[in-house]
Amino acid sequence: MVIIMNLEDVNVEKELKILYMGTPEFSATVLKGLVSNYKIRAIVTQPDKKVGREGKILYSPVKQVGIDNTILVLQPDHLMDIYDDLKDMELDLIITCAFGKILPPEVLELPRLGCINVHASLLPKLRGGAPIHRAIINGYSKTGITIMYMSKGMDEGDIISQREIPIDILDTAETLHDKLSVLGRDLLLDTLPSIINGTNSRTPQDDSLATYGYVIKREDEKLDFSKSKREVYNKIRGLNSWPGAYTLVDGTILKVWESRISDNVFSDKLDGEVTAVYPDGFGIKVSDGEIVFLTVQPEGKTRMSASDYARGMVNKGNFVGKIFE
Repeated sequence: MVIIMNLEDVNVEKELKILYMGTPEFSATVLKGLVSNYKIRAIVTQPDKKVGREGKILYSPVKQVGIDNTILVLQPDHLMDIYDDLKDMELDLIITCAFGKILPPEVLELPRLGCINVHASLLPKLRGGAPIHRAIINGYSKTGITIMYMSKGMDEGDIISQREIPIDILDTAETLHDKLSVLGRDLLLDTLPSIINGTNSRTPQDDSLATYGYVIKREDEKLDFSKSKREVYNKIRGLNSWPGAYTLVDGTILKVWESRISDNVFSDKLDGEVTAVYPDGFGIKVSDGEIVFLTVQPEGKTRMSASDYARGMVNKGNFVGKIFE
């Protein structure tokens, strides 16, 4: 096994044995930057999924990067199923990014330089599987990327490096995802040399400051019009473009993809009541005023402008005054 004392003494790309673990598009962006600078020994990603009525096989974005770069791709149901294979690789480093599983202690102990993770928040804030969504939903003004050592707990390991970016008031989970994936790629590449030569910092997290970005559940997607207009606005953009916020009208689901905050106040309306139809959409009464829906998606249909939806509802009868639940 090669012991790297100084980066100038070896060809890092040829000498290091790096294993990469990840699955979604975010992780694929980070991996693309990595394969342009280092030789990846193998990739571990989630098993293929079948989609549609015909059961078409869908590769994960990370697997596709592996195929495109002729890298060995492993897809075990459980990591311990391939433990012996990983051990035989005599790994120097394991890098994970949005892998979706906690690594067993036996795997954590395998690589010489440890296991590091690229996490999309400024730890210890927003530990967990949906830090991008939750940063917007919670109304954060900034977020960022943390490179950390992995431990037995969820996102509890020592911090190696961090880099922050502001969250724009117009950001959605999709736009913030794209910004953070590039930031994660760049910070990882900037941080790796210090990890390889042993000069990186290592700062324990302050658990008393921890918050959590739990994975989005179905009940998290429903809009609550007893909340403030800022909270409703943040939830809509924090769930765009996946999985989408929704409300119920006449017992059917209406997804809401875009909205704007209004300065109007309606003291004579109920929370969830349609206040008015505007050129760009229609208003809904919330606890402290009005939120205006701009882009919606009726159940079983494609996305449409909220103004078109409102016109269709008006043609069916009274729309202003209708209650959304």
